[in-house]
Amino acid sequence: MTRLTIALVALLAAGAAQATCIYPRAPERVPDGKTATFEQMAAAQQAVKLFNEDINSYNACLDMEMQSLEQSGLYDATRLAELRVMQAKKNNAAVDEVQAIADQFNEQLRIFKAREDKD
Repeated sequence: MTRLTIALVALLAAGAAQATCIYPRAPERVPDGKTATFEQMAAAQQAVKLFNEDINSYNACLDMEMQSLEQSGLYDATRLAELRVMQAKKNNAAVDEVQAIADQFNEQLRIFKAREDKD
């Protein structure tokens, strides 16, 4: 289980009426495929996978948060529509970021593998 998933489970167990979804931290950097070791590339791959899992948990949290807001009865239809738009933007931005990082990693992995093939 990722840290975000554990926090999410704890939040649900506490019966919170409204979740506070914390955006996960992206990997620090993707190693340079021209100079990286196998171990560095493997660690980066795991970091990207973990970030993807954390983003999925974050988006699940956003969904639960929206559901909680809808069920609270505190907001009219117009405000709920605005909140749905904001939630969709957060979701899309998170997916875009994880995709960009995965693309960076894959590019460096191609460079790394090309270097390995030459040796």
